[in-house]
Amino acid sequence: MKMDAGFVMFQRVLVLSASVGAGHVRAAQAVERAFIRLNAAREIRNIDTLQYTNKLFQRLYSNAYIELVDKAPEVLGWLYDRLDKPWQNERRRLVFDKLNTRRFVKMLRDYDPEITVCTHFLPAEIISWLKAKNRLSTRQTIVITDFDVHAMWLCHHYEHYFVALDETRVHLEQLGIPSDKITVSGIPIDPIFAEQKDKLSMRRKHNLDTSRPTLLLSAGGFGVGPVELLLQSLVKVRTKLQVVAVCGKNENLKIRLLDFSRQLPRGCPVRVVPIGYTTEMDEYMSAADLVLGKPGGLTTSEALAKGLGFVIVNPIRGQEERNADHLLEEGAAIRCNSLPVLAYKIDKLLENPKRLAVMQNNARRLGRPRAAFALVEKILSL
Repeated sequence: MKMDAGFVMFQRVLVLSASVGAGHVRAAQAVERAFIRLNAAREIRNIDTLQYTNKLFQRLYSNAYIELVDKAPEVLGWLYDRLDKPWQNERRRLVFDKLNTRRFVKMLRDYDPEITVCTHFLPAEIISWLKAKNRLSTRQTIVITDFDVHAMWLCHHYEHYFVALDETRVHLEQLGIPSDKITVSGIPIDPIFAEQKDKLSMRRKHNLDTSRPTLLLSAGGFGVGPVELLLQSLVKVRTKLQVVAVCGKNENLKIRLLDFSRQLPRGCPVRVVPIGYTTEMDEYMSAADLVLGKPGGLTTSEALAKGLGFVIVNPIRGQEERNADHLLEEGAAIRCNSLPVLAYKIDKLLENPKRLAVMQNNARRLGRPRAAFALVEKILSL
């Protein structure tokens, strides 16, 4: 690390994620972009930890997760609760992870970063073990990418934690993490979400109807979940509505939704606009009034930064249930537990502009569009 006239710049920064869902990777990308914009590192590498593990481990960690989200979310929720035992399962888990991350360990020791920023608990756990054995001298920072903290994020050897909420800070303190090693930064999202963009201009740019209330339907970065079932329920609304359905990397889903939109009967109040993977999510969110879907940490943080009310449907038991609780408690969301009444709940909300405005204002209050910058600035001060 170099200090020059009050300016601090790291020589080698390593940002580490794991491609288990899209959120951890997006958070890492946000941190990387903030480092670059602040000119805070001479060299920065952003690495998916799973690329330095064996193929079987990759499938277990990534593909199995997506399969469970799509086909057995109740199993995923059970595992989440079963493993949420602070300081109890770490040794057993570490033995398994160490066997499968030897290439990752070699990369760490070869690169020898001054500081690491982990947006997933897998690399954080390995680095903590290496620091305990004096095999790595990096300073480790850990970014929790949901609103609550799970036991798997807990490490013994670290320099700093970054969390989304004051409540999460208190939770960590009660688990023994010193308060001076915790910063409530918000979850890091792409710095572009801090830019104000006009709603009507964004609708015109993306060929959207400028007069209809616009709902962004998020299927997540991998395009999984009961999207067609949601749309079948949504088309029963009375209010003229525009639904932008984000299919992520699932091209097959996008094709199916295009067919679905073409088959809507004449006079249907809903216009469905499917889009695939996009790097302009900030513009689609700027064009929207509401977001509907699963409250993952990154999607939720992006929506809050843009002041969108959230309609929660089918959250995964575990982290998404907990994220949902925070949104409902703060008045930034409604929740639909039964798809047959989804259209009714959307109509009720859109027929009450004051209620929708309150939700949107609460979302803006909770939003931290500059979280990535706040995180990097704090790292520079450590």
